[in-house]
Amino acid sequence: MTDPSRPWWADAVFYQVYPRSFQDSNGDGVGDLDGVSARLGYLKALGVDALWLNPVMVSPMADNGYDVADPRDIDPLFGDLAAMDRLTAAAHDLGMKVTMDLVPNHTSSAHPWFQAALAAGPGSTQRRRYIFRDGAGADGAEPPNNWLSIFGGPAWTRVTEADGRPGQWYLHLFDVEQPDLNWENPEVFDDLERTLRFWLDRGVDGFRIDVAHGMAKPRDLPDMPIVKPEMLLAEMDDDPRFNDDGVHEIHRRIRRVFDDYPDAVAIGEVWVYDNEQFARYVRPDELHLGFNFRLVRAGFDAADIRDAIENSMAAVELVGATPTWTLANHDVEREPTRYGGGPVGLARAKAMALVMLALPGAVFVYNGEELGLPNADLPDEALRDPVWERSGHTRRGRDGSRVPMPWQGDAPPFGFSDTADTWLPIPPEWSALTVEKQLADPSSTLTFFRRAIEFRCQRSEFDGPTVEMLDSPAGSVVFHASGGLVCVLNAGDGAIPLPEGEVLLASGDVVDGALPPDTAAWLV
Repeated sequence: MTDPSRPWWADAVFYQVYPRSFQDSNGDGVGDLDGVSARLGYLKALGVDALWLNPVMVSPMADNGYDVADPRDIDPLFGDLAAMDRLTAAAHDLGMKVTMDLVPNHTSSAHPWFQAALAAGPGSTQRRRYIFRDGAGADGAEPPNNWLSIFGGPAWTRVTEADGRPGQWYLHLFDVEQPDLNWENPEVFDDLERTLRFWLDRGVDGFRIDVAHGMAKPRDLPDMPIVKPEMLLAEMDDDPRFNDDGVHEIHRRIRRVFDDYPDAVAIGEVWVYDNEQFARYVRPDELHLGFNFRLVRAGFDAADIRDAIENSMAAVELVGATPTWTLANHDVEREPTRYGGGPVGLARAKAMALVMLALPGAVFVYNGEELGLPNADLPDEALRDPVWERSGHTRRGRDGSRVPMPWQGDAPPFGFSDTADTWLPIPPEWSALTVEKQLADPSSTLTFFRRAIEFRCQRSEFDGPTVEMLDSPAGSVVFHASGGLVCVLNAGDGAIPLPEGEVLLASGDVVDGALPPDTAAWLV
């Protein structure tokens, strides 16, 4: 049950909408804002409190919208400003909040600022909006340092100057079409503030801030201590590309803007694992919420899961912040695949959903998670993620978790679009997983999610800010939420006896008081 004295986001169930894969309203094979509006009734019935929209701002779509060319307009692929206003108003009428993705670490190379920087040349005020440097080695032919792009290859690209000669290099921690901004330049924050106020004044309820640990860079740009092609976000505690101390003053300045909109929320994507370092991002004068990815990274292993919960709670307790929990998003494998695939993977995914929804704080559900969708095995020619090309076809990227939602019918596109030529192909075997079929099946994953979210939102046993780990059999996790709920997860090989109490909900069959493997239960 929601405590009216707490901010709306403190106990919210957020639903991450990947707009291009949610619902297509105009038959072009790509989901859009009017498509999201058309499905709001489904989201209301699911029980979610708020939406998080992946990027819908103007973009060449080199990285599916995370390369923003105009942060204060809607890309025609998704509609227009009027469509965004319609969505926000319709969601508010249903009692749901709307948050958007914000991308402050970099822009698109098509952004007017970057085009001006290329034209203006070295030393110009235009180039000081980005991170341009002279190269190393003879004639500056080598990158300024050894930093790698998250998507593969070097994090530097050399430009050709106006006179036709090879010139400076610019930093892009992601794709070559995503140049990093220079946050030491006051123009950069001033522009971001205009963007924040533009959307907040239109009624948007907050932002998920992309790469919230990455905007500030060390001035001397030191080499990375370890270099390997598959280096991912914040894999090292001492990765100089991320978590520079200067990022906290940026977040304090952002928070001062939010303080003018006291009902809005700032949620950071924070790939930082040290508890004390993570806690700094959610101090009272910085982010309201920070994504803690420990639970995503945990395997289906009792020790890993217990450690993820305990450390996530410990991190926010250091500063009195609200914990966040998620098992999936557009950047990682879907849970049924990640946990082993097939019926076992799905059973484990449902069990982990009960674990997540039993924990205090804000939770984030990724579209299709409630259907038990696995990762799709896509053919090479269908892949769109820049990781595929940047890695020289050695890493398949994230497209398998971004395939459009199956709504109804027996064949693709399953009601997602009027055309079968969808931006990513939908597996025909998903005919068994459509919303239509699952709504009619009381034993479906969707029905299970709806019941779980309903209990979480309506019952007092889910209230309270703390979790106490209890003694439990080997291979299991048992914890007591301060509102009175007990959650039991069996990640072992054999059935375990349940503690005393009434089973409120279980992710599988409970037989004679015993919980089978790959199953979780709530007791009251």
